[in-house]
Amino acid sequence: MARFTGKVAAVTGAGSGIGAAAALRFAAEGAAVLVSDINLASATQVAAEISKSGGRAVALRTDVASESDVAALVDRAVAEFGRLDVMVNNAGIGGLETSVDTIEDAAWRKLMSINLDGVFYGVKHAARVMKVAKVRGSIVNVSSILGLVAFEHAVAYTAAKHGVVGLTKAAALELAPLGIRVNTVNPAFIKTPLIAGLEEAVLPLHPAARLGTPEEVAALICFLGADEASFVTGASYLVDGGYVAK
Repeated sequence: MARFTGKVAAVTGAGSGIGAAAALRFAAEGAAVLVSDINLASATQVAAEISKSGGRAVALRTDVASESDVAALVDRAVAEFGRLDVMVNNAGIGGLETSVDTIEDAAWRKLMSINLDGVFYGVKHAARVMKVAKVRGSIVNVSSILGLVAFEHAVAYTAAKHGVVGLTKAAALELAPLGIRVNTVNPAFIKTPLIAGLEEAVLPLHPAARLGTPEEVAALICFLGADEASFVTGASYLVDGGYVAK
């Protein structure tokens, strides 16, 4: 399958986990890929794997909490490959928090700056270049089940991920007349470095009796980036093994 031949995808947080799986899937289906991560060594390794398989990829260090970094990422994709068709805003951080009445402002701000501001910057600057180039592009924002439900002791994470869902809907309405689609993927607990050490504790929360894989989330991301999803925008898609259906 070569759904993305001649197209360009940029993926943040692509050095590991869901982002890496998405970058590899886009490349396997013909896309040139801008592999972005705050850890340049990890991004470089993924880009090298793509190149070794005959694909085209460039690695770039990006701190998504910095708008100038995200703008540079988008501009680099255009400079390197000539266009940007798909933007995947995947970078994020997790971690247990304290209670709502004790969380420190610094912890709140850090999580918001990466998990919500970083997605906003990606949407903003992808839309900027797609609009100028008249590209009928796709923006995929990776949220979480906590963009739809909530956990105790996860107030900042839950607020940020709910914010991503709202941002997606608002941006989708604004960009739809331009042919630019914006959607959200909401995974449950996926086997990634983000939940290292928590696997046994969270597995029983899923009716499917297992955790999801990065490749399963990447498959949905790529569908939303492809022409098959040309009438899909402003939507949120669960990849949760039945978690939210309980």
